Parts: sequence; structure tokens; C-alpha cells
Amino acid sequence: MFARRRYLLNALKFLDLSTMLGAFGLAGVVAYYQVGKTISFSEFIHMRVEVHNLFIFTGLVGLWHLSFCSFGSYRSRRLSSRRSEIVDIVKATSVGTIIVLVASVLFHIQIATLAFLATFWLASSGLMVGTRLGLRYVLHSVRLKGRNLRNLLIVGTNARTFAFARQLDARPDLGYQIVGFVDERRESPEDDYLARCGRVCDFDGFPAFLRTHVVDEVVVALPVRSLYVQAARIVAVCEEQGIIVRFLSSIFNNRLGHSEVDQFADYPVVTVSSGAMYGIATGVKRALDVCVSAFALLLLAPLAGVIFLAIKLTSAGPGHFTQERLGLNKHTFRLYKFRTMIAGAEARHAELEQLNEVDGPVFKIRNDPRVTPLGRWLRKTSLDELPQLLNVLRGDMSLVGPRPLPVRDYAGFNEDWHRRRFSVRPGITCLWQVNGRSDTSFARWMALDMEYIDTWSLTLDAQILASTVSAVIRQSGAM
Repeated sequence: MFARRRYLLNALKFLDLSTMLGAFGLAGVVAYYQVGKTISFSEFIHMRVEVHNLFIFTGLVGLWHLSFCSFGSYRSRRLSSRRSEIVDIVKATSVGTIIVLVASVLFHIQIATLAFLATFWLASSGLMVGTRLGLRYVLHSVRLKGRNLRNLLIVGTNARTFAFARQLDARPDLGYQIVGFVDERRESPEDDYLARCGRVCDFDGFPAFLRTHVVDEVVVALPVRSLYVQAARIVAVCEEQGIIVRFLSSIFNNRLGHSEVDQFADYPVVTVSSGAMYGIATGVKRALDVCVSAFALLLLAPLAGVIFLAIKLTSAGPGHFTQERLGLNKHTFRLYKFRTMIAGAEARHAELEQLNEVDGPVFKIRNDPRVTPLGRWLRKTSLDELPQLLNVLRGDMSLVGPRPLPVRDYAGFNEDWHRRRFSVRPGITCLWQVNGRSDTSFARWMALDMEYIDTWSLTLDAQILASTVSAVIRQSGAM
């Protein structure tokens, strides 16, 4: 079996490098047509088939292979999702394209034009993803016919263990067959699934069972606090006999967080994080923040200048206002706004505290006497928040996210679950902005923030931005 796997891996490596070479050749054809076909194709190829170019090309092939290896292209993907494999492939081909770009700069490779690099990346990514999806389909079909199966032994008998086993049963395409459970003997089975599969041995009999039975992998699902010693012994026995060991990442029964395995220095670690903001989409979100905020700042610069000048002419004081706010993970930053109150308004905050019209720790007054006439209009139209595009560009904020709160408001928080809103970058607008704003209770505000964090997607951001424009036009809920 191992010899067959080695053969298949070598075949896959050859296929990957052939795919990259094919993408390189296709990109070369595009580059040839880009130069306007002023020379024949044979002359075009001959110009580039030189000894030093062959050495460079050999180096590129070696670096491509290292890139695929570093992103786990040749490890077992039996339990990996289709999405995670596609993401890793695109990362590898992106690095491969960057390698070509760097080589073109270092060795003055004229063929590596922008069109060449774009074609190379698109072709290599598309072909690699296609081959992997095809391979997945073939392997799934083979496993459904009872071949390429792996014997799995599960250590532990508890509700989480049986739920995991039932999920494996529901996915025969993964190719696992459970050979039994390992746990201390009890008088009666706790679950009908255990009654069907059976307890094959206890902890003391575990080493002997591995010696006499075919076991490809072991899954450990023991409670860490009470059975740490037994779990450690089982891992040591599997390590000694060269058997793969897996752990259920939900060993701490986390309710909100999702788990993933990372490498931290020399240690593999299980990372638990709550909310939906993770993965490549967060990078896209940040890229959009930078592009949109930069474009908007340039486009709206004349309007911002007019507003700034109008503030200076209609009331004493600076045209802008800055305040310390809490951002991602409660890091403080200076938030920028156009000034909407009289100069020195914050010094009068204490005397107006009893007039607060909203519940919770936040402070809002519908007819705040400190607000200037122009400032009231700026608040109604939300134009006072225009300078926050600078905060977005700097990375303090995002276009969409929970509103950043002043330090004074945070001091009034009395529920820890409210603090999860600081696990993401704050934004100019969010669900609270498009659901009544100041007309919304504090409890509802926090619930909307949690809903945003737990259900976040780029589509949701786009919907919120569109709804924000409508809310601003209607001037709903602003104070």
C-alpha cells in the first residue's frame, strides 16, 4: 500500500510540474502575440532557449516544487475540505508567479510581461484546481466502492465521540471504517452506536491491540482534565509504533469558536477563535477597505475642504475633532471627525450626564445643547464621519464593523459577551447603523454586533453599505 501511495505521489508531483510548465508555455504564447508577431515564433523561442536561461528555468521548477510542498500539496487531504485545498493551491501558484516575477527582475527576463504573469497565474491556478477536484472525485468514487479504506480506532466513549463517529458514517466518501472504541470496561454500553461497534479493549490493553490488529489511524477524544495520563500514554504508544494520531479539537467544548491547526515557532498549536472573520476573505476585506477609502478620499476631497471651511467660519474652534476610541482587541486609536459641537464641549459632559436619553453605558442626547447648527446638519447627513476614511486607510477601522466606542463608554460595560465586539476591527457603519441607530436599545445594539461577527461575509458587508446609503438619505435614527 505504501509503495502504491509513493508511486501516486510521484505521479502527482510530475503532473503538478507539467501543469506549471504548460501554463508557462501558454503564457509564452500570449507574450509572443503581445509583441505584435514582428518575428517568427521559432525565432521567438530560439531567443529564449539559451544555456543560462535553462539554468534559470531549472531553478524555477525547483522553487515551484518547494512552494507546493510548503503549502501541503502532497500531504493527505482525506479530511480536508474542498475549499481549504483550493485556497492552498491558489497560495502555491501565487507564490510560483511571484517567483517568476522576482526572477524576471534579477535576470532581466523580458518575456515576463504583465500579460505573461497574469496568464501564467490564471492558467496554473485553474489547471491545478481542476486536477485536484478531478482527483478528489476519483478517490471519492473509489472509496464508495469499498477500496482505499483506512481502519480507524477511537479512544473514548462519550457523546462527542459518538457524534464524531456518526459523522464519519454519514461520509463514506472519506474512506474510514471504525474498528472499535477504546475505554475502561463498564457494565452496559452508554450508546447504541457503541453496542454496534463494540469496546475492543481498555487502556491497558491498547498496546497489545495495536500489535495484533490493522489500525491505520487513532482518534483520541478523552477529557483532558481527568484522563490526561491515559491520553499521553496512548499517544506515546502510537508514536512508538508509527501510527497516525488525531485529536478532536473540541476537547474544551468551546461553543462559539472554530478551531484550526497552526504552526507557532516549532510547536503545532490548535487555534480557537470565535466569529466568522477568518480566511482569505478577510484579506479581500482589507484590500477593499484600502482601495475604497483611498478612492473616496480623493473623490470627496473638495467636499471635505468646503465642510472644514464652513465649520471654521460658523463657530470658534478647529475644523476637526479627534477622540480616543477602542479598536481591535481594545487597542486605542485616535478617531477623526469633523467638529459638530462648540469648542470645549467635552468639558461640559459631566453636567449633562443626567440628560442621557439612551440606556446602557453610552451617552446620547437628541437635542444636545453643545451641538452647533451646522454640526446638527452634518450629523443628520453623517458627513461628520467623512474623515474616518483616514482611519480606514490607516488600518484603525474598516468600512463595515461594530462602531468604535469611547473609553468612557467601555468603562460602563458589565457583560463579558459584549466585549467580543472588540475581536474584529471597528467600522464606519454596521448593522446598528442601518437598524435605527440611536433609536435602538443598547442590548439590541450589542446583539446586532454579535450577529454581524457570527454571520460575516463580504456579501453582508456589501448589503450593509448599500443599506447605509439608504439610511443616510432618509436621515433615520441620527442624533
